[in-house]
Amino acid sequence: MSATKDKIKGNWNEIKGKIKQEYAEVTDDDLLYEEGQEDQLIGQIQKKTGKTKEDVKSFIDSL
Repeated sequence: MSATKDKIKGNWNEIKGKIKQEYAEVTDDDLLYEEGQEDQLIGQIQKKTGKTKEDVKSFIDSL
């Protein structure tokens, strides 16, 4: 499991708030998280922000 997935699992509520601060276009509905769905979550953030998968992962890893 990647560091990004570990971080999402462990601190999701905190990370969700920071994602919304960084990427205003991302909504609560975009950030519905279920365990095992980390890749879909990252893809949804990518789609809304236009960032690359690596950019989104790097942001989450930096939190």
